[in-house]
Amino acid sequence: MKEYKVKSEDVRHFSLTLNEREIGRLQYEKWFSFKAEMIVEGTNVYKIEPKGFWGTTIELKHNDQVLLNFKMNWNGNIIIHSKLDGTEKDFVLKHKGILKESYVLLNKEEEDLLVIRPAFKWNKFNYDYDIFTTDRFDTYSFHTILLLTTIHCVNYYMTMLSTGTV
Repeated sequence: MKEYKVKSEDVRHFSLTLNEREIGRLQYEKWFSFKAEMIVEGTNVYKIEPKGFWGTTIELKHNDQVLLNFKMNWNGNIIIHSKLDGTEKDFVLKHKGILKESYVLLNKEEEDLLVIRPAFKWNKFNYDYDIFTTDRFDTYSFHTILLLTTIHCVNYYMTMLSTGTV
């Protein structure tokens, strides 16, 4: 099991670290935008952008190739469909709790892969996150991309919640 940290510099910039070493960044175009750029290990750049007229499906692209997409379903869960390692995999991100809020990522077999715990920072008026992964999660070759994607999903969920959509 590993513990990752996500620090928000402001409402648009998030840094993912493991053992105090930055391994990825998530940068939004503007506040309340779903368009973002994901930078993994400082060199690999991915684009995240809404698809379609309503923009309810969000896609992750690298060189215009769709590697992953996600959307919220009717019960508030976010379904992530990945083609990252050349095979198709599905994941579900679920919101848990009210007083001790957290998010859990499950695989198709409904095994817990990670838990995200948001921590509201009053001085920044934004969230930092603690992420705890299972040994199973760490076997995925694309785990850093999936970590940053889940942070985008949690931000997406909270934005939808604040607008009354969920």
